[in-house]
Amino acid sequence: MFEKIVLVTRKTRLEELVERFNTRAQAQFYIDYAGGDFSSYALEHDVYRRSLETVRRAAEVGLKVQILDRALVPTYLFSSGDLVVTIGQDGLVANTAKYAAGQPILAVNPDPDRFDGLLLPFRPDTLRAKLERALAGKARIRGVTLAEARLKDGQRLLAFNDLFIGAASHVSARYRIRIGEKGEAHSSSGVIVSTGAGSTGWLSSMFNQTSGILAFLGGAAPRPIKMEWEEERLFFVVREPFVSRHSQASIVAGIVPIHASLELASEMPAGGVIFSDGIEADHLDFNSGAIANISVASEKANLVVA
Repeated sequence: MFEKIVLVTRKTRLEELVERFNTRAQAQFYIDYAGGDFSSYALEHDVYRRSLETVRRAAEVGLKVQILDRALVPTYLFSSGDLVVTIGQDGLVANTAKYAAGQPILAVNPDPDRFDGLLLPFRPDTLRAKLERALAGKARIRGVTLAEARLKDGQRLLAFNDLFIGAASHVSARYRIRIGEKGEAHSSSGVIVSTGAGSTGWLSSMFNQTSGILAFLGGAAPRPIKMEWEEERLFFVVREPFVSRHSQASIVAGIVPIHASLELASEMPAGGVIFSDGIEADHLDFNSGAIANISVASEKANLVVA
């Protein structure tokens, strides 16, 4: 059933510092001079490298192993013969899943003492047995609903956790929003559209903010939205909508059910963007004339959970 194991890795913070400052000594000088603790960077790096080596050995099951850095994932063509293994934080799972073409993903927590790992059920020293179960077709898999942003010209972007639609900088985003038969003009800090998997992330932080404001004003705190990974619906929130003669704020949150869409039409001459899962570099331009339809994607991400 599988022909290759694709092992997705990421650079450690120490490796990123060395890339920036050319040598480990210069990186340490920078951290020490800034008052930081370089030893924490070094310890995190060493733990990750040991975990990666353990995972590499566990992946020696008679198939070809392709090691892929996170930066190359958006341009890599996953095939139906790939079994995907990620070793990194939750964000690495999210940013791999939306490109993995529905292939099963085994997510490994390289440092359980450091990372909570809500999406990371496996440890390096237990991976071999889980791999063998997956190769034998005995793994338990959860299908995770993805969000999709599609422009009228056919460009599209998937999201595992959430989509952001707005301005690339901190200026106000100008657009028209429509859900069902209701529409209006907006000036806001952008729109967040969350999947079930992302409902405990950026979306929950906006509920936290709302709860804090209501508590300050003496009101009752709202109940946070709770969605399962498999739920085929999305939840959207408009960030900081501004009311003026040219903008309204009656559409500030809502549900996008399956087979429906949230429509956004840009009124920004430049600087409009749509990005997913916090990766701003991989984005769609959303400038004047662009119309985006946000909906539940036809694809799912398939995470191995046991």
